[in-house]
Order: sequence, then structure tokens, then C-alpha cells
Amino acid sequence: MNRSAAGILKQWDPFDEGEEAYETEIADVIAALQEAEHPSELANRIRLIYEHSYELWIPLESCMEIAYKLIALKYVCPA
Repeated sequence: MNRSAAGILKQWDPFDEGEEAYETEIADVIAALQEAEHPSELANRIRLIYEHSYELWIPLESCMEIAYKLIALKYVCPA
């Protein structure tokens, strides 16, 4: 599941930095995914993680879209 989640997050590329730019953020999001039960909870964590690293605003809607994909993955492929 973690590899699939990392692949989804690499493709997302919210700041157009390239797929290899987000290694730390991807690891943090995957850790948050392990604890999150609801997409809105995960979306808020994603937003905080990426905004903290890049000091750029990211729309919550964009985070919600990726959070839904990750939560679905979590329940289809449990660790």
C-alpha cells in the first residue's frame, strides 16, 4: 500500500516541482495515512505538510481530491 500511495503522491505534484521533489512530504503523508480514518482529516494533514515545507498556500479542495484516493487505497489494500 505504501508504494502505491507514494506513486499517487508523486503524480500529484501540487507545486510543479517534479516527481522527485517531495520525498519528505510523501513519507509524512504516508505516516498520516496510517492514522487517518476520514478523507477530510487526511486532507488537512496533507495541506499542513506541504504548506510547511514549501511555504506556499495549497487549496484544500486539491488536498481533498488526493486524500480520497489515498483513503480508498488504504481500505482496498490494507497494510
